[in-house]
Amino acid sequence: MTENTSTPAPVDPESAAALATNGLELTLLDPVTGTEQVRRWILAESRGFHEPEPSDERLAGQAAEIAADRMSAVWDATAADPETPVATIRSWVMGLTVPGGAALPAWAISSVTVSPTHRRRGIARALLGGELREAARAGLAMAMLTVSEATIYARYGFGPAVHQADYLIDSTRAHWTGPTPAGRVQFVSPESLLVDGQALFDRARPLSPGEVDRRPNIWADKLGLNPRHPGATTKDLRAVRFDDADGVPQGFALYTVAIIDNSFPARLTLTDLVAATGDASAALWRFLLEMDLVTEITAPHRSVSEPVSWQISDRRAVRKVDESDHLWLRILDVPAALAARTYAAADDFVLEVTDDLGFAAGRFAFSTTPTSTTTDAAGRAHPLPATADPAIDTPAAALALTVADLGSLYLGGASAVELVRAGRVRELTPGAAARFDAVMRTQLPPFLSTGF
Repeated sequence: MTENTSTPAPVDPESAAALATNGLELTLLDPVTGTEQVRRWILAESRGFHEPEPSDERLAGQAAEIAADRMSAVWDATAADPETPVATIRSWVMGLTVPGGAALPAWAISSVTVSPTHRRRGIARALLGGELREAARAGLAMAMLTVSEATIYARYGFGPAVHQADYLIDSTRAHWTGPTPAGRVQFVSPESLLVDGQALFDRARPLSPGEVDRRPNIWADKLGLNPRHPGATTKDLRAVRFDDADGVPQGFALYTVAIIDNSFPARLTLTDLVAATGDASAALWRFLLEMDLVTEITAPHRSVSEPVSWQISDRRAVRKVDESDHLWLRILDVPAALAARTYAAADDFVLEVTDDLGFAAGRFAFSTTPTSTTTDAAGRAHPLPATADPAIDTPAAALALTVADLGSLYLGGASAVELVRAGRVRELTPGAAARFDAVMRTQLPPFLSTGF
């Protein structure tokens, strides 16, 4: 999946008009001719996330990293500092792994900030509405974002689709009982993973719906190789790679070890683990758990279902200390989104989808039953769009739900039965939710290893 490097389209006229009524101006930034505006945009974004003001070196680096993205800003000519935006947003096209392993082109949204001096003036609604309209004009079936607040985005049709968990492991109690794969774990340089790591990630990502493209700056950050970021260094970062019995790399892990109060035992923090095979996962976790002079392991931003708790003698040595929503999805084209993924069972459905913003509202019939016209060889459904005649000839399972809840269900990470019990989804035919869950089920829960 390639990123969007085309010339930015004009600003969304509906958003621009809405902001103009409040005396505000919406513009798109040109990183070539508007370098000072880009610098001010980055300063405003940093302020919005309560980050320290970046150095000139980091400003230049960030500007280079996001130069190909669509950057929008809102300006207030009457403000004390009219040269700095009062709101920011950024977007680009990025591949989202869907069940079956395909990468669905999706509109990634990031850097959403509104100055606290300009709250409740319709700025966020104008910015997000404009981004969704731009994504729809581009013919994309999905928009997505990772969020710092969980109370904002449902009103725009986004639903939480991927969760993440933080783990705390007492390695003194975690005696390994899992498999002992043939192969070896060996230390490698972080620099070597700029190439080897990308290849392993590309092989591993189809296993987990919810993964997205790792941009070059994300790789540099994870490997401690981005000198433009304060404190970035490879000095404390350790990298190991697992090669199978044939010498083929199958996974890697990145970690740091902190010695507390200048004395052992130490604490290990796992910052990344990518495994293309179950053997690679087992070998890397065992390596970490049996590290000398370490008694505690923290593993933030991991899957909600890590296998390691089943591979040790005392399950209570592995504690999930936090779990939170991570990736939110916003479906813009229901038939196209449903056609992009594969399904675990054959069935027929009718979905009555409501969408306050109007992008995806309608009554949709789709089938996952293999026929020459409804599925391809990979088992992807080819949904039938809603028509003026709502009659459905098949004994379909029917559900009524919002576009946000369909987004939560899309990757298989949420349960329609649970959403029915919560009063969010309605069964229009008995047992429809259980049938829908059976179809949407995935072998592994959705997982996203990075934020954006």
